[in-house]
Amino acid sequence: MSGRDVLLDTNAVLYLLGGRIQFETLPAGVFHISCITEMELLSYPKLKKTGEQAILRFLKEVDIIDLNSEVRSLAVTLRRRYSLRLPDAIIAATSIVRTAPLVTFDKTLMKIEGLQVVRLPLSTRRLI
Repeated sequence: MSGRDVLLDTNAVLYLLGGRIQFETLPAGVFHISCITEMELLSYPKLKKTGEQAILRFLKEVDIIDLNSEVRSLAVTLRRRYSLRLPDAIIAATSIVRTAPLVTFDKTLMKIEGLQVVRLPLSTRRLI
């Protein structure tokens, strides 16, 4: 896949795997997720085996971005300024530092100054 970097929020990945957003509607680019998204996806307490398998397949197809000092520092600032949950602050900071638009459905994140957000239409259909 070629093009610019695109960061997927946890909810976007779940909607994608669940069939609520279509792959074709995603912006063209190289898809990444934060290591926080990876942990959120795999640690969901009610995750069923089929869902886990779909997530593991998905994780093989995306670049997982680890934390660095710049992301950590910005996440602290964002959390304080916007009263975010720490995982959301880290994901938003990752997007800003990487200058990658964030595909998210989180309305709180959409209010962050300097964060480029991509919104997509949701289907009512669910697969997982």
